[in-house]
Amino acid sequence: MLKYIVAFAIASLITYVSTPIVKKLAFLIGAVDEPNARRINKHPIPSLGGIAIYVGFVLSVMLLLEHDIKLVGIIASSTLILIVGLVDDIKGISPKSKFIWQIMAAIVLTSFGIKIQFITNPFGGILYLGKLSIPFTVLWLVAITNTVNLIDGLDGLAAGVSSIAALTLFAVAMQESEFIVMALAIAIAGACLGFLQHNFNPAQIFMGDTGSLFLGFLLATISVIGSLKGAAAMTLIIPILALGVPIFDTMFAIIRRHQKGKPIFKADKGHIHHRLLEFGLNHKQAVIVVYLVSISLGMVAIAINSASELQALLLLITIVVILLYGSYKLDIINLNSTNKNYENIS
Repeated sequence: MLKYIVAFAIASLITYVSTPIVKKLAFLIGAVDEPNARRINKHPIPSLGGIAIYVGFVLSVMLLLEHDIKLVGIIASSTLILIVGLVDDIKGISPKSKFIWQIMAAIVLTSFGIKIQFITNPFGGILYLGKLSIPFTVLWLVAITNTVNLIDGLDGLAAGVSSIAALTLFAVAMQESEFIVMALAIAIAGACLGFLQHNFNPAQIFMGDTGSLFLGFLLATISVIGSLKGAAAMTLIIPILALGVPIFDTMFAIIRRHQKGKPIFKADKGHIHHRLLEFGLNHKQAVIVVYLVSISLGMVAIAINSASELQALLLLITIVVILLYGSYKLDIINLNSTNKNYENIS
């Protein structure tokens, strides 16, 4: 356990120290988020904080893990995702191009043998994916990458939720003795918490797409690696709960935009953090509420790891119902009307 504590400390310290350097770089090259109708910040904030998270994570895992072919694949594919986010933060790229590059990064990862080969059958046993393994893995990686990207809307939100998800996956991996997952997860958590010192409200720097895409891709990758051995432990149900807030928030956004006849990729102000602000919470309170929801889902994920597949599925359905009800009460989704206006954006 000591080496994981050291890895956490290294990732956290390196990210914390390197973030001010990245901040200066962002100002120098003009990678700055200007205030607008949708953003919360009231003055220009430098972006590119994901670079510091990347440096902290990579150096930590390089020191902790053996340099095998899978680690090469993880670093290569996640570096490609980082570059995609970096280009988007500096120059901007179209959603279509960003999506294509995400698929390419996912294919790079699968080429190193990292893919979901089976999923848990809720009625017992496992379902082998066969030829569907690679497309299923690519779909999972791209989907989770974008859910984390979409939740990055308040100071400290994406970094905090990602660290909670990573610690949840670490705890489950520790139960299953999945050492590579433990190492990757604890390094992510350390890097996120090191960055959070600069990113919590009032933020001095944003992680940008550079960070949110990178973190989303890594968290998705961890769940894929966990699925290679422990069918009951890590195939879909556990990571869905660990990443519950961004996953369900994205799902509700798709429902909401479909109700209004809007493109599902068109940004709006109906996400959970926007609604909490409109309900009277201040910035920090809204973020803490989302943290608490993430922690609760993480605790459920850890608890059901030893449950049967059917029990886990029933609990997941219960959680979905609760989240649907809460989202309805917050007007994140509106089942009775399509007239709610969430589109006060530029």
